[in-house]
Amino acid sequence: MAYDVIREKVAQAAALLNEYDIDCWITFVRETALNGDPVLPFLVASDLTWQSALIFGRDGSRTAIVGKYDKQMVVDTGAYDRVLDYVEGIRAPLLSELRRLAPRSVALNYSTDSEICDGLTHGMYLSMMTILQEAGLAERVTSAQQIISALRQRKSPTELAHLKEAICHAEEIFDAVRTFVRPGKTEADIAGFMREQVARRHLGLAWDPGTCPAVFTGPDTAAAHYGPTGRVVQSGHVLNMDFGVRVEGYVSDLQRSFYVLRPGETDAPPEVQRGFAVIRTAIEKARAIMKPGVQGVAVDAAARTAVTAAGYAEFPHGVGHQVGRFAHDGTALLGPPWEKYGSKPFAPLEAGMVFTLEPRLTVDGCGVVTVEEMLVVTDDGAEYLSRPQRALWLVGGAE
Repeated sequence: MAYDVIREKVAQAAALLNEYDIDCWITFVRETALNGDPVLPFLVASDLTWQSALIFGRDGSRTAIVGKYDKQMVVDTGAYDRVLDYVEGIRAPLLSELRRLAPRSVALNYSTDSEICDGLTHGMYLSMMTILQEAGLAERVTSAQQIISALRQRKSPTELAHLKEAICHAEEIFDAVRTFVRPGKTEADIAGFMREQVARRHLGLAWDPGTCPAVFTGPDTAAAHYGPTGRVVQSGHVLNMDFGVRVEGYVSDLQRSFYVLRPGETDAPPEVQRGFAVIRTAIEKARAIMKPGVQGVAVDAAARTAVTAAGYAEFPHGVGHQVGRFAHDGTALLGPPWEKYGSKPFAPLEAGMVFTLEPRLTVDGCGVVTVEEMLVVTDDGAEYLSRPQRALWLVGGAE
């Protein structure tokens, strides 16, 4: 990640301590190439080797305590007031910094609800608690979930620029594949074409290449989170694709739906058109209520009701997730109050969050109709970052 993003995020972190009434936040790591904290790429530009502490004080101080050979890399970010190095052990310099700050509260990176905030390993937690006990601070520990969530979710200007570029590339590749898709091609053929387009642009895929892009043609497919197969595109199929690319560490995540015309057809049959219209309605109803302060559970309910009120089964997932450095990112979720989602659907939306909206439904005998758009929450609503698919993409003519 470029230093400009790190500097933006480190500056953001300092303000968050005051917002959430936390005196000190510590990210404590070691050998991060093996076991890195999810927040680390926002704070440093490369892996850290020996025990390292990245410490933010409510007084605005930004201190990094790292091993001797990691010091210059951290200095080069220009994000820290002080970068202290050690050789024999981190205990003495860390104790000194803790005593200087004398914090009433110390936030550490653990969480039961959010994977992005749960980067402190159990062993490192025990090591940190030993040092905090010696400093007389062991009873002042709290979770850093609020800080990390806000840091990751409130996109900086540079982060938004990278996301927009990743979206633009994905959309251009979707435009290209529209001329490639036709009856007789397999899911694997289509995925291979799209990966070639990514390679020509010297980009990375948004997630595991085994399932990016995901391509599903016709009825009775896996429908999600599964790799392309040798299944052949046929007339009468609904074909959908889930795809994104990575630009400067940030990804896009979009889905588009096609209909493969039967001989003599000039448009999709009414049941497929109706299904697509319901999906578009669900997306617009969800977008209409997205704004800061609204809980994700309400956004999900707006989309879910639009689908079920039209007579379709409810989709078996949340209507949308955050996107950032990963396709599934952030804590807040646009989802129902299901056990597996914990408190995520009840987190309020904030300006700067980037979400997908991706309802789905099944048209019997044809396949799954779904569209996935990307949006950013603004001060008073939500704006599309992607070019919305407002009509089915038609594939015509047999080979």
